[in-house]
Amino acid sequence: MNAPDLSVELGGLFLKNPVIAASGTFGYGEEFSPLIDINRLGGLVVKGISLKPRAGNSPPRVVETPCGMLNAIGLANIGLDAFIKDKLPKLLKLSTAIIVNIYGHSLPEYGELAGSLKGIPGIAALEVNISCPNVDCGGMAFGTDPDMSARVTDAVAAKADRPVIVKLSPNVTDIRVIARAVEKAGADAISLINTLTGMAVDIEKRAPVLGNVSGGLSGPAIKPVALHMVYQVARSVRIPVIGMGGIMNYRDALEFIMAGASAVQIGTANFVNPGATIDIIEGLYGYCREKRIGRLVDLVGSISLPGRGKKDLMV
Repeated sequence: MNAPDLSVELGGLFLKNPVIAASGTFGYGEEFSPLIDINRLGGLVVKGISLKPRAGNSPPRVVETPCGMLNAIGLANIGLDAFIKDKLPKLLKLSTAIIVNIYGHSLPEYGELAGSLKGIPGIAALEVNISCPNVDCGGMAFGTDPDMSARVTDAVAAKADRPVIVKLSPNVTDIRVIARAVEKAGADAISLINTLTGMAVDIEKRAPVLGNVSGGLSGPAIKPVALHMVYQVARSVRIPVIGMGGIMNYRDALEFIMAGASAVQIGTANFVNPGATIDIIEGLYGYCREKRIGRLVDLVGSISLPGRGKKDLMV
């Protein structure tokens, strides 16, 4: 048979394969360039960018947990101007799709970020982090409320000139409600899940381990939760879904794809194995060859139960 086709299309974003390095785990790309051929990736999501530089939370900011890790980096970054001046020129030399993750603490900030990136060549898409606290609403995260999630999406979509991916928080009662809200507001694709909120305690000091008290839980421990939420959302919206959460190898990636994800993002695995993204690409290619599957997209949402159709499965 011919070589398997791993290419995917995500609401106007075209990728040569479905494997994307997740925001916050791959820096600005240059950190991994001595270790892997970044051009082999389907996409790369840069570390979250805000209007102004941000120092982040006080240390300790990372702690290992069983089957995962907690991080409370606090969205530390160099700010929009420095990103455009110092980081973007190097990224534009790559042939992989560059996706810029943005976040703000008010609706005008989101809109201004999207507008400032408008017209800049080489940026394939924007990923919108809506897990940030809204300073105008007492610190409530945008992504926990359908109306606020929709308003952020609308503010970005109104200014953006490229596909808009909205990254959902799992820290909600029903993630399908949020997904439908951002779809209606103009999202071209949805990525999920962001980290789950958690904490760790030092029993000798009788104090939280993290300087911020709580942090985001990621890694294999959250995979079952992430997989179910991707499954739910993929059957609730018409736009493409990008799955993430504890994907460590190609078999994990296939679970997300069969559950309904058109593409996957790899996060915590990069810390354990800097070549995880490449291993997953090769694993997907090998699986398709072995099973004589010509196009990976044919596996998207392909799970079923005996005697029941794909759309009839319990959500």
